[in-house]
Amino acid sequence: MPEKKAHSRRRDCVRIVPMATPETLARTAAPHAAKLVYNKGPLIRNPQVFTIFWGTAWQQPTSASLIPQLNGFFDYILSSPLMDQLAEYSVPQYPIGHGSRIGTMTLTAPEVSGTVDDSQVQQMIEQQISGGAFPASNADLIYFLFLPSGVTVTQGGSASCKVFCGYHDAISDKIWYAVMPFPDCSGCASSFATFEALTVTASHELSEAITDPIPGEGWYDSQNGEIGDICAWQTKQVGQYTVQKEWSNRAGSCV
Repeated sequence: MPEKKAHSRRRDCVRIVPMATPETLARTAAPHAAKLVYNKGPLIRNPQVFTIFWGTAWQQPTSASLIPQLNGFFDYILSSPLMDQLAEYSVPQYPIGHGSRIGTMTLTAPEVSGTVDDSQVQQMIEQQISGGAFPASNADLIYFLFLPSGVTVTQGGSASCKVFCGYHDAISDKIWYAVMPFPDCSGCASSFATFEALTVTASHELSEAITDPIPGEGWYDSQNGEIGDICAWQTKQVGQYTVQKEWSNRAGSCV
């Protein structure tokens, strides 16, 4: 697993979607004594999602057709029973409720191709916010970044489609974002079509960003990771969408 940035105690926190390997599936099928503990950090109360489709490749017909589908997914899921499920992790200061998608953008400049590092992702997000292309950050806003087919993202010395299939993090502990590489490999597509693979990983990272926006400082299990890590690649249907199951302390299982 990639390491956290060395500047904080969150260094070893897991906040990625792991590859769908037999070992991963066996490990998450029956998590050992999992229990999320609240570490007094911020939570996201009414999540606002701004979707970003980075690269001119998203203008190609096959990829472009995914954009309204993914936006429709967030439109539904942010006010769905999944949000009601996450309300289990509300605390007095941060009651978790329904949210909404507040916008979308296909970003063609700067262009992205080949390999992009998380540091470049962070720099791009900050530049686009300061330039007014992205909405200003706030305590409920998550920037959901989708990368096109053929682009690899590296983070913490690891790479997409080699170690992970997505991740979320915080910039300066105040800007929340998630990165969704295209599921170009079997380990990130599993048995799903492209759209379903993306909704599985997006629901994983959405749930983690809400309950643990600064990784390790919200709801976290020191042995098993975040709410989605415990249940990686276990799925269910919410409405018409395939999503990942998430860990419930109340139920003591992935639900």
